[in-house]
This record gives sequence, C-alpha cells and structure tokens, in this order.
Amino acid sequence: MAEHTYFNSRAKEYKTPFGATRAGETVTWHLTVPENLGYVDPHLVLTKDREDPVHYRMQFEGQTPGVNHFSFSLAPTTPGLYFYYFDLYTDFRKIFRREDGEGYLTWVDGESWQLTVYEPDFQTPDWIKSGTMYQIFPDRFYEGVPNKPMPFADRIYRPDKTGEPYFWPNEQDDGYLNMDYYGGDFEGIRQKLPYLQELGVTCIYLNPIFEAHANHRYNTANYLKADPLLGTNEEFSNLCSEAKKRGIRIILDGVFSHTGSDSLYFNREGRYGPGGAYRDRNSPYRSWYDFDSGYACGYRSWWGFDTLPEVEEESPSYVEFVCGKGGVIDTWLSLGASGFRLDVADELPDEFIEQIRAAVKAHGEDKLLIGEVWEDATTKEAYNRRRTYLRGKGLDTTMNYPFRNAAVDYVRGTDAAEIGNRIMSICENYPKPALDCAMNFLSTHDTERGITAIAGEPANGRDRYWQSKRRIPADLVEPALRKVLLAYAMLFTLPGTPCIYYGDEIGMQGYRDPFNRAYYDWNSTERGLRAPLANLARLRRSCDAFNGGSIEMLEASGDVLHYRREGKTQAAEIILNRGSHLLVRTAFGKQTEVNPGGFTILVEDRFPHHIGYFKYY
Repeated sequence: MAEHTYFNSRAKEYKTPFGATRAGETVTWHLTVPENLGYVDPHLVLTKDREDPVHYRMQFEGQTPGVNHFSFSLAPTTPGLYFYYFDLYTDFRKIFRREDGEGYLTWVDGESWQLTVYEPDFQTPDWIKSGTMYQIFPDRFYEGVPNKPMPFADRIYRPDKTGEPYFWPNEQDDGYLNMDYYGGDFEGIRQKLPYLQELGVTCIYLNPIFEAHANHRYNTANYLKADPLLGTNEEFSNLCSEAKKRGIRIILDGVFSHTGSDSLYFNREGRYGPGGAYRDRNSPYRSWYDFDSGYACGYRSWWGFDTLPEVEEESPSYVEFVCGKGGVIDTWLSLGASGFRLDVADELPDEFIEQIRAAVKAHGEDKLLIGEVWEDATTKEAYNRRRTYLRGKGLDTTMNYPFRNAAVDYVRGTDAAEIGNRIMSICENYPKPALDCAMNFLSTHDTERGITAIAGEPANGRDRYWQSKRRIPADLVEPALRKVLLAYAMLFTLPGTPCIYYGDEIGMQGYRDPFNRAYYDWNSTERGLRAPLANLARLRRSCDAFNGGSIEMLEASGDVLHYRREGKTQAAEIILNRGSHLLVRTAFGKQTEVNPGGFTILVEDRFPHHIGYFKYY
C-alpha cells in the first residue's frame, strides 16, 4: 500500500500558489489526514523569521473514503521569511517536511517548510528572461588593437596568446600573478559581436573594466575611467551602441566592497601623486576607509589582503559617489550599460544595495541588478544578519550557484532524486521575478571550467603547480563535451537565464584562477558546443515556456531528470538521460526515446495544437 500523503508543498492539490508569494497574496494550504489516526484538530504553525510561532486552526472541508480534509488560507501582509509545519493537536503528533517537499507524521521536531514573502511591486526586466548571457573576462577574449603599448610600466605584455597565464610567484610577494596582460579590449569584443550574435547571445556580462592594476581589475583604481588597455569611455559607449544594434545588451561588474590600495582613492603606492586616504589624513576619501592600528596593515582590508582596503559602505560621501548624480552607476549606465553584477553582495549592507538599486532603476526599470551569492539567497546569513536583498527592494536576482552545482553533480553521477530536490528547493524559495532571471552558469572566473569540473581529475586543494597545464586526456575530451552539453541543456531549460563563460563553447579547460582565465583560442579547430548551444538559445527565444514559465518535476530518479515548463501559449517537456542505455519515456502523451548521455526537448504549441521535437544524440 502506498504511503499516505499528508501534504506536499510542490503539488497544487496541497498548496497554492506554488513557491514564494507576494505580500498580500492569499496562500491556501490543504492537509489530508487518514481517519484511522482518530480525532485530530490540525493547526498550521507559522513562524516569521526570528519571531514567535502563531497557531492557526485549519477548517474541516469534508471527507473522502478513509481520509479527512482540512484547509487554511492566509494573506501574509509583510515581506519576510516564514516557516511552517502542522500540529494535529492530539498525542503530540506533528507533520514536518521531507527533502522532496512531502510531509511525514512524527512525534519529534523536524524540518519546517519555507514560505518566502516578497514586496508586492517586485518586478524584474523582461528582456533578460528568454535570453542568453555570455561572460567575458575582458583581457582574455580578443585583442582588437594588436601589440598595444602597456599604459603602465609594471604590466607584462603577453604577445603569445597561447601561453598559460603566469601563476608564479604570488602577487603578494611582488610576483607575476595577475600582472600579465594579453591585450583583450573593447575593440576586440566589438569585432566579435557577429560571432556572439550567431551564438544566440543577448547579454554580455563583463568582468571589471575600470582602471585597475591587476589583470582581473577587482582592485579598482578609478571607478569613472575605463582601463586604458581596454580603451576609452567613449569606445565602451560605442561598443554598447554596436551591440544594441545586434540585440545584445552589456552589464558590468560593480566592485563596491573594496578598492585597490594602488588607487586614486587610497594611493598607498603613490602612483596617483601626494593625495589619497593612505597618504593624506585630510583626503576627501579618508572617511571611506577604516584606519586602526589593530589591523595588521593599519587598516581594514578584504580577507586580509593589504592590497584590497575595504570601504565603509555607510559613508555618506561614498554612497553619493557610487549612487549619486554623476557617480559610478549614473556614469556607466549613461554610457550605455544595461546594469550591474555586484561583486561579493553578501559583504554589502542591505541598505547600500537598496540605494544601488534605486540608482540603477533611475535609468529605467529595464536595467538589471545581479548579486554574487553562492548559496540559497533567500536564507543567506552574513555578519549575524539574515540578508533581505532578494525580497524586492535590493537585487533583481543572483548568480545561481545552487543550479550550477546541481548541474555538475548530476552529470558526475549524483542520484537524480537529490538533484531534483535541490532544484525544486530553489524554485520554491526564490521570488518568481528573481527566479525567472537568475544567472544559470556552469563556469565563471571564480570556478573551475565546466569541462574540468565535470571530467577533470579533482584538484582536492592541490597547488597551482599541480594544476598548471593539466588537461583531460585527448581520448576522453569528446565524452566530456557531451557531459558539458548535458549540463548546459539543464541550465538552458530550467527557470532563469543561462550564461556561457567565454570559451566553454569550444571546450576550453582550466582549474581555478588563473588557469580558468586563459586567452580565448581563436585558432581552435574544435567547434565543440557552438552549434548545439546556439540551437538551445534559439529554442529559448522561440518558446514562451522558457520565458518565466512554471516548472513541475515529473521524474527525478537514478539517471533521469524529466520536468515540464508551462508558458502562456506553449509547454515544454525536458528529458535528460545521463545513463548508458536508451531511455523511453512518455511526454505529451507520446512515447519518445532519449539516447544515452543525451536529452530530448519537446515543445507543445496550444494554438494550433502541435508538438515539436528538439533532440541531441
């Protein structure tokens, strides 16, 4: 006999609406209790985060054979995190949550369900939701103006684009790490816009472009000036204009938790004359930093790196500099950028993020604000505070590390049941406006390349000398690429917006930085995943199920993930088969085959009724 289902937060028979809800929207819970449990008086026990629980008596709705039915409706009025379980009020029996969202009967405390309630007017830009992003590490994409002179004498030019990035000795010891430059620039990106358009890209995310004195440019030296090796502010504006003609927008990396010590603002190294907070107590930038002899270097720095002094985000002059008229946000959006990704968003106060949002949205509600968050952003705690940035007043959305980890783990062999639960947990917890544009990536500048993470020998903390030049054996590259495509197929078809890290489409390999930041191999004869990724991008644009459509997990077991997306006029069923055997499943009432290591996507048009197929073998 099948186990009784008391409640399932993922099934509309038990809870509506699915997942997070807007403040003021009515939520209805349905509970079913077998008659053989005797007398029960079920209560919904609802607790707002860090507050006392409230017990709500559920209404008796009637019976079906052997089962009593109860329900309760409530419209939470204030945004926040809420947690709930059910108390039967007899014999100390309660119903708590399993990983798959189903309830189970117990006499001891267990895991509660989560209900995220967000701002009633929370909206996110529509243009990103059916699009495809492409992340570019600017120095390593393409050198449009070859053999440029270095603008600063301490930069090392790399004319051989095939050479591995320098990793020795460490930059903290005056070494070469992060001091070598391959010359990628705005002109190079502009020249490659036709390539990106053909790939299906609709949004470019650029790692930092502001003047800075390391090739990663996360140690900002001048927020209002493009790094001269990349080009001028005017050339950036021209790049945005040219990209827009091809239906491509550009968003920038905003690094606002720290600056470089070698900067116009701090100026420890003296590159910028006699001023700066480090050299002049009367500097207008002095209030941006926390100087104290209790710090090893005499000031608070990011994770102890003395080259990255942290800023005081509550400093009124700093807030005005970033968010005010003529400030950082205003300057770059006026030049043509379409938004920002906030570096280390967890380390920025919620109030500061809200001020950044206001500055971004002052240029139009279509401007995008993404945050770097590595965990479930709705439950994230930092500095002993629950973060509120994903409830409608801060970020539009976040980088979707949970989906990235799920995709990598799935193709590496983790049971699909666990993967399905991890996916649906995010889908339940995130506000729909944020979920619909979450940044779904497989690789970034901060992670191993997707193909390395999936098929490479695990680094397991081994040093850069071990990681250097280490590659997947040639005879294993093709099956590795198939796994990478399977992972990308998942990320292209789950809620959110897929993002391709430059070079993933040709199978570029590399462990963590700097090896994941090599120069794009434009001489590669490996077309790799270009065609199938372009096809997936076209499919996303042509099917409204992938433009904010709902999701239902139909099967998640063993090697198989099968889920359904539902749009306004179209629906899609996606079947992923990680296994080594041919798979036969029913989708839209018809049997379909899925090859080993492959996937099938079926699209149903409601008007007129038609089923189309997208297969990869």
